[in-house]
Amino acid sequence: MSGNLNILGSGIDMVEISRLKDAVQKWGNHFLERVFCPEEIAYAKNHRNPFPHYAGRFAAKEAVLKAVGTEHALGWKDIKILNTKEGKPYCLLNGNTGKTKILISISHTRYHAIASAIVTP
Repeated sequence: MSGNLNILGSGIDMVEISRLKDAVQKWGNHFLERVFCPEEIAYAKNHRNPFPHYAGRFAAKEAVLKAVGTEHALGWKDIKILNTKEGKPYCLLNGNTGKTKILISISHTRYHAIASAIVTP
């Protein structure tokens, strides 16, 4: 990147993969459909082990909530974490008029998923 980067907000979150797995096993599709959009569910289910991908997206949504602040009333499904064809995660935010961009990074280990979000103009 070149030039100055104006940061309007940043957030980070870490999730235990086992907690997401437990929630899915306890509440099933009701939980998934309450938190994730169909594209996010399809992305996770396309992997042999979907739970790290659910956890990564959950952490990314939490990071976005922290980055945009509490003045925005956002629900889980107002934040979509998708991937480009190359695999890079990106965020679509309901109600975002294009005045801001949200940069997303997601990583996971065997036990944890972590995500960061940076809001820029």
